[in-house]
Amino acid sequence: MAKELKFVMLLDCYGDLLTERQRSMMELYYCEDLSLAEIGEPLDITRQAVRSIIKRTEEILLNYEEKLGFAEKLGSIRERLDHIETAAGKITDESVKNEITHEIEEVQELL
Repeated sequence: MAKELKFVMLLDCYGDLLTERQRSMMELYYCEDLSLAEIGEPLDITRQAVRSIIKRTEEILLNYEEKLGFAEKLGSIRERLDHIETAAGKITDESVKNEITHEIEEVQELL
């Protein structure tokens, strides 16, 4: 998994456990693709300070994942749902196929 995608997934899973500042900087850096300078300028902090906060927050997120493993489990669930959806596409009974597809969509919304 690409480093950027990994931290986006970790942020999705554990972002609410971070401080507002940590979460905001991680979202700006990983989701909005802003540079360190672009993040620091409106906050009147150096790019090095932003980098330091991002690196510490990355460590926090990795620690959460090491202990809880939610992001890995969610990834596995999504992968299995994709396989089920592919298999459901091969079902000839339209009502059964539609019911399975609907249930898959419901589960994906929960994730």
